[in-house]
Amino acid sequence: MLKYLRILVLLCLSTVVGYAQNNKQDYQGEWVGFLPNKSSFNFQVSIAKLEGDNYHLTIANDKIIIDENVVSSSSDRIRFAINQQLFFNLQYEPNGQELSGFIKTGRFLYHISLQKTENNTFTGAWNAFMVDSGLQSDDILLYIENTEEGNYVAYPFFGDQRFRGTWTEGFTRKGDTLFFRDGNTGLNFRANLLEKAIELEILLTDVLITKTKLTHTTEGWEYKTDTVDQSQNAGTPPQLADGWATANISDYGIDKDNLLRLIESVHANTLVNTHSVLIAKENKLVFESYFGGFNADIPHDLRSASKSISSAIIGVAIDDKIIESVEEKLYDFIPETYQYTKDSLKSKIRIKDLLTMSSGLDVNNLAAENYYQDPERNSKSWLQAVLEAPMVNDPGTYADYGSANPFLLGVCLNERLSKPVEIYMDEKLFAPLGITNYINQTDNTEITPYFGGGMLLTPRDLLKFGQLYLNKGKWQGKQIISEDWVLESTMKHVRLQNVKDKNEYGYQWWHDTYLVNGRAIESIEARGAGGQFIFILPKLDAVVVITSGNFRNGKGNQSRDILKEYILPAILN
Repeated sequence: MLKYLRILVLLCLSTVVGYAQNNKQDYQGEWVGFLPNKSSFNFQVSIAKLEGDNYHLTIANDKIIIDENVVSSSSDRIRFAINQQLFFNLQYEPNGQELSGFIKTGRFLYHISLQKTENNTFTGAWNAFMVDSGLQSDDILLYIENTEEGNYVAYPFFGDQRFRGTWTEGFTRKGDTLFFRDGNTGLNFRANLLEKAIELEILLTDVLITKTKLTHTTEGWEYKTDTVDQSQNAGTPPQLADGWATANISDYGIDKDNLLRLIESVHANTLVNTHSVLIAKENKLVFESYFGGFNADIPHDLRSASKSISSAIIGVAIDDKIIESVEEKLYDFIPETYQYTKDSLKSKIRIKDLLTMSSGLDVNNLAAENYYQDPERNSKSWLQAVLEAPMVNDPGTYADYGSANPFLLGVCLNERLSKPVEIYMDEKLFAPLGITNYINQTDNTEITPYFGGGMLLTPRDLLKFGQLYLNKGKWQGKQIISEDWVLESTMKHVRLQNVKDKNEYGYQWWHDTYLVNGRAIESIEARGAGGQFIFILPKLDAVVVITSGNFRNGKGNQSRDILKEYILPAILN
């Protein structure tokens, strides 16, 4: 059985009027086709140790894509690059049976684990499109737009909506071929403009992964997806080798009917685009449901919910004395290149002000994320644009939510560390939590992880992070973050002024209160656009994670409604 959906692509782009192909030079509009293999972006990576610092790398999908010898630039880690586009940074685990580390391509840092197989060879999966078992749809659309300069820009869309999408850039045209790149995954695209068709090739560095022929349509895009599982229930979650102990909701008096009603509402599309709902009670995972083809092995885009992870890493760095305290000044970290932006007000910005969104920078305009990340509006680096933005308030006096603040925290940490930020994060936070399947996103340098948001974690691992904070920095009895930092960072420090509810706010943690059955339930929350939430409920000894895909429909707070209308009544039964 196939599910048919229809989307209006123009909603995802700037307003452009498409028109039919008039001649072979006119390609504006929608071009549709099919991928020959839905598993083309699920790679098997193998690294074999040769002599000295020499290794043999193989990357394959249904065929071998890359097969070559490489030389590590380091003796203590395995570091090498393919065509200066695909970067590996791996290390041997202490047991000698595993290689772990990062593949970097584009702005994505994919954390991977390769297991020892035979002949000193290590093998594992790399899912460039995040999904673990192939796409749910073979449909693909390429939208081509004419620019005022007479050039073309192109936007590829995939029928599998679990893939977070592309960020296309670097458009060049040579003859009848248009070249561009997805800045997220680093994959390269080559569109050969034929007389009545487009041959679209997708490449890893300069090696072909897959190709397809596209035809022009003026009727909008109708794509099909495989049937997804709808057998969710309120039974005991499966016990996996990820550190979570599981139990049944009945062991904790949680009402089953409310959770079944939740599942039915998702199936009925009353609760639209809900991807996962997980509940931990008294350190046990007691409820876990995935929808829309998502599962426990697919990292989900957290958007700004990963700001709370950024806060945790700053806390770890303070525990490690890498950062002296939250009272340290921003410009003690800023590189000499940008010290010219310092003035009498900016010189007062502290780490604490960045953590509490009270730097005083103009985060609603010239230091807004939609400004400094937009190449059409900002031709400078993200850091230069943010540091050159004007001050609108004295530091520490007024809190306006804005991603520029945590972005600067990442810059500060990068300046102090003697190792890459992503490796520090992995060693100090993710590895101790047993988190191995995740993606870190860099800023525009394509080097430093972006602390303003955009990490991808599995919902189970996101729940671990929430449980870590509920347990005052401990996971399975081990202190990973100091209790002092957890308590300080989740305190109510400020009240955000540029959000509707003017929520109280900690160090990148939101506060809210829900009235249910006459009780006021306080919640400490990580929040991300589209409905990504961690709810920490200290009075109930519970943590809830909800992930969603409500990015452009005004339903970004639906996750809060799910908590209030279904989950809290179930727990308070």
